[in-house]
Amino acid sequence: MPYWGIYLKSLSFNALQIGALLSLFQISRIFAPNILGWVADQSGEYIKWIKISSFFGFIIFMGIFWSNTFVNIFVVMMAMSIFTSSTLPLAESLTLAHLKANKADSKYSHIRLWGSMGFIVAALSLGVMIDSYGERSLIYALLVTQLVIFFLAFILPEKKINFTKFNKRSIWPILKQREVIVLLLSCALMVSSHGLLYNFYSIFLEDQGYSGAITGLLWSVGVVFEILIFLLMPKILSKFTLKSVLLISLAFAVLRFFLIGAYVDSILILIAAQIMHAATFGSFHVASIQLIAHFFYNEHQARGQSLYNSITYGVGGAIGGLGGGYMIEYSGMADTFMLSAILPLVGFIVLLLGLKTKFKAEFK
Repeated sequence: MPYWGIYLKSLSFNALQIGALLSLFQISRIFAPNILGWVADQSGEYIKWIKISSFFGFIIFMGIFWSNTFVNIFVVMMAMSIFTSSTLPLAESLTLAHLKANKADSKYSHIRLWGSMGFIVAALSLGVMIDSYGERSLIYALLVTQLVIFFLAFILPEKKINFTKFNKRSIWPILKQREVIVLLLSCALMVSSHGLLYNFYSIFLEDQGYSGAITGLLWSVGVVFEILIFLLMPKILSKFTLKSVLLISLAFAVLRFFLIGAYVDSILILIAAQIMHAATFGSFHVASIQLIAHFFYNEHQARGQSLYNSITYGVGGAIGGLGGGYMIEYSGMADTFMLSAILPLVGFIVLLLGLKTKFKAEFK
């Protein structure tokens, strides 16, 4: 949520406190999705656990209305994030299971773009709403959103995933593969830079005098091009290996984060940097999700997606959020964003040298 940092800033929290609070969502991803992922893999009942996690996410979020101190908000956000962080990887696993059964891996991006469309609506409408009604209006909008997510879980088609019965394989031999380690490390480095972006980009723009409407527009530009890349991904994946897509995405990330920090006073350059979100999130996410599905298959697929979320968005996102908050206090936002470009650069080198697979997405 790109505006949650602005709400926390309105409560007079500093960058270190905001970074710590926002990083709770990433920290919870380190362990919570793995627990539910293991349970879902054992039962095959993904939809059931999606309903449970979204229900508790809604109930706990209501506590935010009575919280205005650091400790109170910390407790509410930590409890809520334990459940909300598990919903997405479970939904990803369910989606990929259906696609895998139909040999239509490359169609994942067409499904994923619906989330991007929802983000555009939220970014534009919430930006205008904050300008008109203030930061506190945000928590009412988010409560409604949590409720809608819970109800939508009941629309998902009931389907228990039954895997072909194999002798139970340990997941550790997969985790110890060099290529899996390289993939997870490079993804974590990419997400670390995005952790800074998601936590502090809106605050950075507000400090530079940009309105909520302009901030929402800039977020939306990125997601519009994210949708375009999702639509193009089947063609892209038919021509390039997943490794090539990841390397190109990492290269764009190096340029993007440097431009944000160095040219925040130029709206045109900020727009160009947001267009690069198509690569730094869109194509990167699709390629990494499908490589994880390639390495973690059958009875390990839910835990594979959960581990991916835990290590990349959990550890990587927490490093970006906490480290970013610390650096901002001492170096300022502009320098912190420029320095964050080093993270995807290291990820590029690690992936280039360490990932040897020529795997491509399956088509039907």
